[in-house]
Amino acid sequence: MEVDNLVPCQEAEAIPQEEEMEFCEQAHEEKMTKELISLHLLNQSLNRLEQRVNMLEAQFHDLQCAAGELTQRLEIQGETLVRQANHDNMWISLLEDRFNTMELNIFYSYAIEMLSFLHSQVVRKLPNMAGYLPTFASILRNKSKSHEISQVWDAVLENLELQEDHVKTLCTFFITHCYEAKYYTPSEREEYVDNISDMILTVVKNHTLMKSLLCAVKILEKKKTEKIMDNPKEKS
Repeated sequence: MEVDNLVPCQEAEAIPQEEEMEFCEQAHEEKMTKELISLHLLNQSLNRLEQRVNMLEAQFHDLQCAAGELTQRLEIQGETLVRQANHDNMWISLLEDRFNTMELNIFYSYAIEMLSFLHSQVVRKLPNMAGYLPTFASILRNKSKSHEISQVWDAVLENLELQEDHVKTLCTFFITHCYEAKYYTPSEREEYVDNISDMILTVVKNHTLMKSLLCAVKILEKKKTEKIMDNPKEKS
């Protein structure tokens, strides 16, 4: 009887072991499930974070482009304002210079001859556009629209060793005094003054106008000398 009583006890001990194993398996499955859920949630979070980062990068790129365009526009506007301010100062300075009638007429005559010479040099290199460029003003208006005219204009200035600012100053001087000044021919100018360069250095206070007039005198006197050498009879 004692042996028979041992069998149920062994069976009773086996049942808890099976339950424990089943419990462990369930716990393991639950753990795996939780880990899978956690991994899935983590992947979702990472995807959302990546999307957010990509969106922020795109926004940052757009902001950079917008900032670059704004900076460029501000730089252009700033340069325009500086040029306008310099131009205004040049006008004011030219109006402040006081010349007597003879001085004004002589300077005006050199300015108008220089502008006329520039016009002839451009038209000579563009004979097919002569009708399209009847005046010096027409060259200034169209050189920004035509690459060909702009190239010739730059070549003429370079050949004459003349700068754009010199031309602008002569134009400003011409516009400022065209209603009161009178044109003197070269022979008339020679009657009034022996050395025009010395006169400019002595009388003209505006440095930009001084340099521009000196350049004009140098170019026109050189042109006159070359013309005399080509036509010796004109010297007599």
